[in-house]
Amino acid sequence: MTQHNESSRPSVPSSPSAGVPGTPGSGPGQQVTLRSPAELADALPYLLGFHPTDSVVLVALHGDRGRFGGRLRLGIPRSGEEWPEVCDQLAETLLSGSSKRGNRPEGVIIFFCQDPDTAAGQTPQQVMERLRPFAQSLRRACGRLDMPVHEALCISDGRFWSYCCPDPRCCPPEGTPLSLPGTSVMAAAATYAGIEVRGTLREMEDRYAPLTGERTEGQRKALDAAAFAMVPRILGSAGCEPVRQETLAVARTLVDRFDGTPPPPGRPAADAHDDSLLTDEEAATVIVGLQDRLTRDRAAEWMEGPRAAAVLRVWRALARRCVHPYAEYAAAPVTLAGWVAWACDDQPEARVALSRALAADPEYVFAQLLYRACNEGLDPEPLRQCLRQEGADRALQDAVRAEVERMEAAARASSAVPEAQGTGGTRGTRRRSRPGGPAGSTGPGGPAGPAGKPRTRRRSLRKGDRSREERPQ
Repeated sequence: MTQHNESSRPSVPSSPSAGVPGTPGSGPGQQVTLRSPAELADALPYLLGFHPTDSVVLVALHGDRGRFGGRLRLGIPRSGEEWPEVCDQLAETLLSGSSKRGNRPEGVIIFFCQDPDTAAGQTPQQVMERLRPFAQSLRRACGRLDMPVHEALCISDGRFWSYCCPDPRCCPPEGTPLSLPGTSVMAAAATYAGIEVRGTLREMEDRYAPLTGERTEGQRKALDAAAFAMVPRILGSAGCEPVRQETLAVARTLVDRFDGTPPPPGRPAADAHDDSLLTDEEAATVIVGLQDRLTRDRAAEWMEGPRAAAVLRVWRALARRCVHPYAEYAAAPVTLAGWVAWACDDQPEARVALSRALAADPEYVFAQLLYRACNEGLDPEPLRQCLRQEGADRALQDAVRAEVERMEAAARASSAVPEAQGTGGTRGTRRRSRPGGPAGSTGPGGPAGPAGKPRTRRRSLRKGDRSREERPQ
């Protein structure tokens, strides 16, 4: 039984180099050695950050001691006809992803996680037997790429089975119970390192699921009204920028409100608390406004700092407000949630959110790019820098525009003062002019004369004197 020998024990460094998502490590070089299939099964949620449900998970192994490397998760296809093609894709994806990081896998561990359909009377052992052809096909696909499978486990309803070990003494046909939560060596090491398991994958996905029940109708009506009022303005060039400003103003108000109201402990209570912090109209305004790409990109700048947790809560709450028939509208806030999570190094939350965004709209390009980058282990810092620079450039442009408007307003005010004084000085003193105009009447260029030339005055002289012209004093 070479799969369980000392030479092939996988070891999990409890540090960021192990790739344990979103968790601080206890320092380089510190390792946890997993000595049995039971310890492998118990370690899985700590490797992913959650308990996978209805999933197949591949973990790459490196070195003589089988260090854990990249991991890959996919929902188990329902139809067995898809399994051979899916197996080839999974093996190739794990190989290419690891190779891009410069570390080709030298082995693989596979986990199949699916609970029985109790309504149909299914048992965990029946689940294991149904997935056995899937496991065999995936083992062959990995072997064709020179990535031998060291272990393949099926985990169902609190028990596990090995597809690689034929010895009933360590892997009985009825399966082996999983360790009690928190009692394994991996659980102890994870607690010491500050690693948190979020619950099941289904529970994490439910945080982005639309509301149901009595509140659905009110939210739908609010979305109808917001779409009717805002979409024509978004599509029109004249009204688009005001809509962006209005949307971001409401979103900032929500972030301030959420930041000032911490949620209670526990996921259901926290989400219910957040749902009570925004009205149907506020949610509809931001959801519809985020359908504009530039508005969404500006909101993406809120990805770090002490308010990032509140921003993530806002995007989650808005995603839950995307009720039918506005399910596709959830792609924008859910993608923003995934981006904030990834920017804050919370990879489990990021992957779940981005996967949900693509489920809402498979063609949503921003979610596609982020999901690919996150899965390939890229660093989000270049994108953070780009968004920081865009925000700084726009702030500078806004400041320059405001200063120009202030100077223009000041110039208009200064030029209006003499006009007001001149008007006030002559108001009520003008006499009505007659044709030909008496002395003192005004013309286009000055008092009763051609433009720029003062009119001369003539007066009668005594008899005998020569007529002369007198200039005005």
